[in-house]
Amino acid sequence: MKKIAFVGTLLTFATLGSANALQFSDGRNAFKINASGTAGIIEPDFNNTLFLGDFDVRAQYNYAVAAGQTLGFIYELDADAVDEHNYLHDAFGLWESRDFGRIEVGFTESAAHKLGVGLPDVGGLRVNHKPLFYKKIKPEGHVIPHTSVTSGHDSPRINLVSVPTNVGQYGLSVAGFGKDFNYAVDGGVKFRFPDGKLKSALSLGASFIDKPHKFEHTTYTPKVTADWRSQASVGFNLQYNSWIWGTSVLAIYDKNPVGNTGDGISTGTGVSYDILNYSVSLTYMYSQTGIWHSDIKNYNDNSVIGSFRYKYSEYLQMWTSIGLTSKTPFLSTALKVIF
Repeated sequence: MKKIAFVGTLLTFATLGSANALQFSDGRNAFKINASGTAGIIEPDFNNTLFLGDFDVRAQYNYAVAAGQTLGFIYELDADAVDEHNYLHDAFGLWESRDFGRIEVGFTESAAHKLGVGLPDVGGLRVNHKPLFYKKIKPEGHVIPHTSVTSGHDSPRINLVSVPTNVGQYGLSVAGFGKDFNYAVDGGVKFRFPDGKLKSALSLGASFIDKPHKFEHTTYTPKVTADWRSQASVGFNLQYNSWIWGTSVLAIYDKNPVGNTGDGISTGTGVSYDILNYSVSLTYMYSQTGIWHSDIKNYNDNSVIGSFRYKYSEYLQMWTSIGLTSKTPFLSTALKVIF
């Protein structure tokens, strides 16, 4: 089955019906659980073997209120949430209409984040979301490890997202009542052009966070305290047959930060190719922090990752990645099981 050129898309507005799931439906009620687990190794400098693991479990309940209208609840737990000791990364209620779109209320990422377009990658190192290799290979300075807008999971949020059309989809988020900031407003839009041999997708996102207080953008950037933070991102994917090319950029600015800051830019590009059950990709990422403030030392980080994946079945995949990041070469390989 050909993929539409939305590789790396962080959109999670999924519906029930995946083959790889424990699910049942009874009249108006439907329930589904998806899960995946990854176990393998990573070798920094090719001589120090470390365990590498990842997992994700997602449960969804839907109730059909009327024709074309659904109420539901989603809870998701993954390795990232466990690392941060935050077990409400994704726990939210939803109302969905095939005519108007979707409303999400609870703890989850913003619409701008979910509508973002990331970089092509066929490995299992989470290139587009808090890369796993940074857990084992600590960078020498602060890095912005992905290229999508985020205002975190820790504050209650309302997401409003339109119905996807042949041309585009847009969303708006408002978050507040948390300890990390006064409030946050995020907006995003995605344009899709899926017809013909040449398919493409373009995403635009922006965010404003008022008075962040020890707000942690990611695990690899310091907790920021400032008057305000603004973010803007652009992502683009282009697909021709089995070839996919993508590029994206994120810019972050903090107004009058206190102490260390992790604002700056993150950008990257990549290409992937699929043939039968085999996939390969090459991805480059660049991060620079401290560039907006003359009293803070800049830090640059370049990462290059090549990955190979073999899809044995719809339930089992094997992948290998080789790369260079933070001046440290590495080799990683693992099995991924999908339920």
